[in-house]
Amino acid sequence: MKYLNLALLTLVLLFVGCNAQRNVLYLQDMEDGAEVTLPDNYLIRLKSGDQITVVINSKNPELAAPFNTSTSYSALTGGAQSASYSSNNLQVLTIDSDGYIALPIIGKVKCDGLTRQELETEIENKIRKEGYIQDPHVNVRFAELTISIVGEVVKPGRYNINKDQLSIFEALALAGDMTIYGNRETVTVVREKDGKNIITKLDLRSADCFSSPCYYLEQNDIIIVSPNKYKAATAEINQNRSFWISLASTGISLATFIVTLVNVGK
Repeated sequence: MKYLNLALLTLVLLFVGCNAQRNVLYLQDMEDGAEVTLPDNYLIRLKSGDQITVVINSKNPELAAPFNTSTSYSALTGGAQSASYSSNNLQVLTIDSDGYIALPIIGKVKCDGLTRQELETEIENKIRKEGYIQDPHVNVRFAELTISIVGEVVKPGRYNINKDQLSIFEALALAGDMTIYGNRETVTVVREKDGKNIITKLDLRSADCFSSPCYYLEQNDIIIVSPNKYKAATAEINQNRSFWISLASTGISLATFIVTLVNVGK
């Protein structure tokens, strides 16, 4: 009987251990050496409201200098001021509601829907076409493109996008990965499109997540990691425990008060 009980206990522990692994492991249905097809050439595309920096270079720095200078008006004197681009103080440009940025000399350039590399090519072609510089080299960088990660991760918060392609796994790595209480079966991505919020659920335990439209993230995406059922149950138990402790404390205080009144009456 003793050996039978020991065997049963061992089976229970193995079952619990396997079940726990299924709750925390990523890509459980993929074997070693498995291959998956990712979305072709997915790169972040610029949108209205995005902030970027643009630097124009040439073999002749004097030719490129005017393109990296903007004229503004001083709030104190009302006079014109020149602000030059530098490696330490790049001017941040915001794409307007129509999808354009305004550059010195060149004028307005359409950005909406373009990748960073496509915008570089667009500006270079415009400079050549107008005959300003024959060998322009344009460098476009993201300035304030972010995603937000909340819920059961080690470091919730807002994170900058500094590359053209960012996957859901890379985003979670920025936040220190999920905690052991994170629900890997249903990770929610909230994406704004055409004035509406679109909700997409990803199961990070399965290779199916690679085919999701939200496997690669976009600027302003919100990733929500919900607690698993164990964390939720623990929270409910703690909440109920706090309620009963508070109720008992109130009852004791009330009883003490009544006893004191009775004693005073005597």
